[in-house]
Amino acid sequence: MSDPTPTPSPRRQELLERAYRYALRNGLAELSLRPLATAIESSPRVLLFLFGSKDELVRALLARARADEHALLTRVRADTTRRDLPTVVRTTWQWLVEPAHRPLLTLWLEAYGRSLTEPAGPWADFARQTVDDWLGILAAAQAPARRRGRTAAAERTLALAVLRGALLDLLATGDTGRAGGAVELYLRLADRPTALGRGRA
Repeated sequence: MSDPTPTPSPRRQELLERAYRYALRNGLAELSLRPLATAIESSPRVLLFLFGSKDELVRALLARARADEHALLTRVRADTTRRDLPTVVRTTWQWLVEPAHRPLLTLWLEAYGRSLTEPAGPWADFARQTVDDWLGILAAAQAPARRRGRTAAAERTLALAVLRGALLDLLATGDTGRAGGAVELYLRLADRPTALGRGRA
């Protein structure tokens, strides 16, 4: 039987957290080990020793960002009294527009785009994984009897598409009112008994 995965050292965890805060401020597109190491009071040699390579460091930072995003979305769901899809979409949008979350969302967008254009590097599968994360949160908001089938999958996929599209608009323009108005229009349509193809298999 193979040995269990070793627990990361406290020093590695500490530097990962510092590097993550650096990435939230500066992004990952032009990440260079020397400026990063200086900013987090380390050295390129130490970073390479602890993470193995720059690609592995980037991969660890992406995993950290994904965990942060997933934890916050899970908290949104947990704090929602009503567990229906429109309510969770509305609560999620309210979380997305908070200025304090802008650095994480900008980093997420950067990593999402890089995952699509550089699928062989440390960004590989990031976009697909985050789609699965978001769809999982939205699926949990659907009634258990309605989570299966093409219609249920289409409903949560449409909800994700609306949230993601409005978020891209918000990050590009800062126009919270217009982007939020689009989300509210979708929710009004989704609340109609016959809206969005409900009742069809």
